[in-house]
Amino acid sequence: MQHRTIGDTTVSAIGLGAMPLSIEHRPDESRAVATLHAALDAGVTLIDTADSYHWHADETGHNEQLIARALAGYGADTSHVLVATKGGRGRPGDGSWTVNGDPDHLKRAAEASAKRLGVEAIGLYQLHKPDPAVPWEDSVGALRDLVTAGTVRAAGISNVTTDQIRQAHAVLGDALVSVQNRYSPAVRDSEPQLRLSTELGLAFLPWSPLGGISRSSLDGPPGDPGTTGTAFHRVAAGRGVSPQQVALAWLLSRSPAMIPVPGASRPSSITDSARSTDLQLTETERAQLDAEHRT
Repeated sequence: MQHRTIGDTTVSAIGLGAMPLSIEHRPDESRAVATLHAALDAGVTLIDTADSYHWHADETGHNEQLIARALAGYGADTSHVLVATKGGRGRPGDGSWTVNGDPDHLKRAAEASAKRLGVEAIGLYQLHKPDPAVPWEDSVGALRDLVTAGTVRAAGISNVTTDQIRQAHAVLGDALVSVQNRYSPAVRDSEPQLRLSTELGLAFLPWSPLGGISRSSLDGPPGDPGTTGTAFHRVAAGRGVSPQQVALAWLLSRSPAMIPVPGASRPSSITDSARSTDLQLTETERAQLDAEHRT
């Protein structure tokens, strides 16, 4: 497993997005825990979660509690594992997502997350999404206050514009260590945010990094909007690896700030994803993959 940094913390170059373990169509707990343990076995030391990763309205923090139980039952030291959680979104139980960037709410949410995770301080706490009803500086200011209070060690922001990154960096300074936006072979419209994160020394944690790959096919019709990544499949076939490994290796090659957090709901998926750090793409392969540009 290769490693990269988030602030002053060294983590695996591939993380685990734990959301599929707690939302709709989630696996039973035994398979969910097995998936988390498989990630640890593969050398993954970054687990991404949120208090809103749950299914039913009365399950706030389901994913955080699941992760805490899995780490406690692993049978080996997990103190080096960074659990990055988020606050600022909610799920009322009807499949929808809400947004709440009120500073008082964020502070209460962070304290509740720390309790569920069983930690004195959250290693990385991320503002899940800007709230249009709350001034951005106020929401970010809550993260600064949480760092000052010792509730969290470092802060991140998610689903943001370049202007919001700059504003957050001005408020938080070195306490801001990461940006998490959607970025994948199929969706690359956060390229400006990736460049800015790299420039500022912030880790870039793309969510849904395998977007489009699982729906792709070498036999799919050219230009079909439901498919993407034919080059990814061709490179994978030539290398004898999965297209998902190729996609993650390509993401890692985009910037030293990039730390993908692919979701998984079964052990085999995260084990396969973790192997992507062993795959070194050639310049020709990278050029082919870069050309598969669809947003």
